[in-house]
Parts: sequence; structure tokens; C-alpha cells
Amino acid sequence: MATQIDTYEMEQQVVEQIRQSRGQIDAELEKVIVGQKDVIEQLLITLFSGGHCLITGAPGLAKTLLVRSIAQMFHLKFQRIQFTPDLMPADITGTEILEDTGDGHRRMQFVRGPIFANVILADEINRTPPKTQAALLEAMQEHQVTAAGVRYPLEEPFFVLATQNPIEMEGTYPLPEAQLDRFMFNVVIDYLPEDDEVAVVRRTTSERPQPIDPLFSGEDVLRFQEMVRRVPIAEDVVRWAVRLAAASRPNVNGAPDFVNQWVSWGAGLRAAQYLVLGAKARALLDGRSHASPADIRALVHPTFRHRILIGYRAEADGISVDELIDRLLEHVRLPGT
Repeated sequence: MATQIDTYEMEQQVVEQIRQSRGQIDAELEKVIVGQKDVIEQLLITLFSGGHCLITGAPGLAKTLLVRSIAQMFHLKFQRIQFTPDLMPADITGTEILEDTGDGHRRMQFVRGPIFANVILADEINRTPPKTQAALLEAMQEHQVTAAGVRYPLEEPFFVLATQNPIEMEGTYPLPEAQLDRFMFNVVIDYLPEDDEVAVVRRTTSERPQPIDPLFSGEDVLRFQEMVRRVPIAEDVVRWAVRLAAASRPNVNGAPDFVNQWVSWGAGLRAAQYLVLGAKARALLDGRSHASPADIRALVHPTFRHRILIGYRAEADGISVDELIDRLLEHVRLPGT
């Protein structure tokens, strides 16, 4: 009984720490980032859920600055990998070299690549060919790297925050569906409103940016991740998340007509898993004790937009993925409503 009370008290301390820290997090990021509140929230949810995030936006929208600032704030080891057309898989994971032991013998020694860090910024990931993109798959899914038959575990916590330019831009390689599915969210960064752009220009041309103060350690992040999974969520809300994902799949029982017409490939089971996990993290960040349907609704777009492949019919009709998701939300009602 005493152990249960101690565990409950520890959990409440973690919840209170997260609730109080939200204001501190926003204050630190405001030193270098103007606006982008939804983007910041989705990145924090990814971090607290233990997922990976794909950030899509045109060049010059502070994608790299935002990721670096978050890594500094959480006092995590940060590595930036610039993806280019000539980047090789070994440039990411590491390679074996022949080393002289000093006693007349030689041995193969594994030299770790930049993937061995807590936060990996895969910058412009769609600038490199699929073979190199695939080098991240094992690390993202298993949190390990295999070289010459030997497995090397990655340090926890481990996150891949990848940026990509819009697919329509010249010289890009679309990510394969298997790798896209490993990303919890696809966060879209758009241009700022005029007043925010004026604030950015004034700040960056008149003063040096203030340094980001570290607020948390890696151990704090791991505790946050554990706490997220303990946040309760009603079965009806979980069932709604599952039905939303299922309704996006064409040519299955119960699929809406517009999905059969416009979708080539729908969201899989991992979409519902990440949707529920993200809802729990969002509730915790807001200082609430349970996840709600509003949390699910707020995260459907970043969770689904890279998992639904629209067909030529949708493109001909001028339907975007986000518009399709809006229709899904209108079509699939919360059970009991």
C-alpha cells in the first residue's frame, strides 16, 4: 500500500513538473522563434511521446533553428546531418576501419556516425536518394544500428526530426511509404503573418539572439514519456481514432465513397496508435488528467497527412490531403454522438 502511495505521489510530481514547465518552454523558445505555436506544440508532443517528426516547409522558415533550440532546451546531445545527393549510408550510421593495435596486429574498429546522439536533425532528408534515406529505418524503429553483424544500441532518449522541402521542388526524392509511416507527425510550417515576419526581420537585424537555457535533462524526458503512457483515455475515444484510420482506406467495408474515389492508399494501424499516444501527451502538456476527443481532433491532420496517398482523381478535382482529412472528420463521428 505504501509503495502505491509513493508511486502516485511521484506521478503527481511529474505531472506538476510538466504543467509548470509549459510556460518556461514557451518563454525559452520565444527568444528565437516568433509565432508557430501549433508547430511547437506538435514537436513537443512528439518529444514527450517518444516518436519522430517530419517537418515540411519551404527553405528559410526556421525549421533547423527550431529543432536546434528544442535540443538545447532539453539539454540533449544534438547532431545535424545535411542530406545531399552524394551522402552514403555509412556517413550516417558509421563505418568500420582497419586499426593498428600497436603489437603488430590489426583489427576492425567501428567508428560511430552522427546517428549516435539524442536528437538527430535530418536536414532536407528528401535531397538524398532512397538508399541513404533507408539508413535511418532501423535506427528509427529499433533504436539501434547494425554494422558487420554487430548491434550498437542508441542512447535514450532518441529522436529523429527530419526536415524536407515540398516534394514539388526540383531535386527532391519522395520518401518511401515504409519510412514515412515511422514518423509520428508530418508538421507543416507555413509562412508567417505579416506582423510576425516584421518582428522576425527586426529582431534578426538589430540584436544577437539570446542563448537558450537548458530546462530539462534526458532523464526528465524519459520520465515524461513514461507518464504519457499512463494518461487515461476513454474506450470510445480510442475507437474513434481507430475508425478514422480505417475510414481512410479505399475499397474496404464501410469506406466512404469519396475515399474510394480519391485515395490510393490509406492510413494503417500505426496512425491510430500515434493518434492516441499524441492525444495523451497533449492532455499532459495542457495539465489535464485525461485525453479528450478534442485532443484527437487537433492531431488528426499531422498524424494522417503523410499516411494517406491521394490518387489522380483527387488531384484532378483539386482535393488536397488536408481537405480529405476534413471530410473524414465530418464523416466519422465520435461513438455515442
